[in-house]
Amino acid sequence: MVMASVLDTYDERVRLFRLTFLRERLIMDWISEIVRLARLQAHLDKRCLFAGETTMDVPAYGTGKAVFHVLLDGACTIEVSGRHIELTAGDVVLLPGGQAHRVRTAGGGGQDAVEEPGEAFSIMRSQTGEIVMDLLCGYYTFGSGAGAMLFRSLPDPLQVSFGQADEIVRMLSVVMRQEARHDGLGTRAILSSLCNALLAMVLRASPSRFVGAPAWTAADDPRLRLVIEAVLQDPGNDWTVARLAEVATMSRATLARNFSRSTGLTAGDFVTQVRMMIAAERLIETDLTVAAVAAGVGYGSESAFNRAFRQATGSTPARFRRNIQRFS
Repeated sequence: MVMASVLDTYDERVRLFRLTFLRERLIMDWISEIVRLARLQAHLDKRCLFAGETTMDVPAYGTGKAVFHVLLDGACTIEVSGRHIELTAGDVVLLPGGQAHRVRTAGGGGQDAVEEPGEAFSIMRSQTGEIVMDLLCGYYTFGSGAGAMLFRSLPDPLQVSFGQADEIVRMLSVVMRQEARHDGLGTRAILSSLCNALLAMVLRASPSRFVGAPAWTAADDPRLRLVIEAVLQDPGNDWTVARLAEVATMSRATLARNFSRSTGLTAGDFVTQVRMMIAAERLIETDLTVAAVAAGVGYGSESAFNRAFRQATGSTPARFRRNIQRFS
């Protein structure tokens, strides 16, 4: 009994030390870490220069592609899944599911756009009229692992309104417009990199910038950010709600309520998602056995890990690794 009591006291001291260490250390740039885990690649499809009363129907992109539109100038409407999303200059809209949609400028929509081939991407122009809108259109590609998990966790559609007040985004828009006009050697690579940067800005945007539901990455409560950082830093920890509440210095009920309200995810679902994203990365990047990967992200049972991974990705860990190796 005495030995058990000593061990319990020791375990409690280790736990408290670990929590204190996590609270006091700025552990990572976790937005960059999430983007890295997702293994995304941006592709610019077209630039749209529309006059009024113009419509463009965009077909569905299919599995593994998330569509984005960046409005550089003017105004337009995105019609998707029965919704009308009004965009003004500085707005970004992301369609994580890559579903079919329509782009329309004000008026009756009496004319279609005409496609002109370009060096790096197509130019879509109205047949007649003065240009009132400048829109960049593209998509992010991602595999069935961390990237798919990230986009599934985001509202669909997701709209961020940066407007003209955000200095960094305004400068980025200027560079994107200038490069799009150049449309020459290196343009595709440069704009793809800028679009990847834009996604990071979307994910880290203040909740007030979102029109509608924000991304869970936009949680602005410093205590909740500590929770997010702690799980990313140490996915193998025993992250019960009680332990997460200790990191946030909240009661369990307050943490559960605030986390769901700020992120749209339960704390438990968030922990599982991070663990699966990190597990997917380790299956790709390391030669660790499935059992070792499972243990590293907090699963004492390999079969429990297999079930969770299959639910998250549609594949067993072993098959997921084989498929990645086959197509590498």
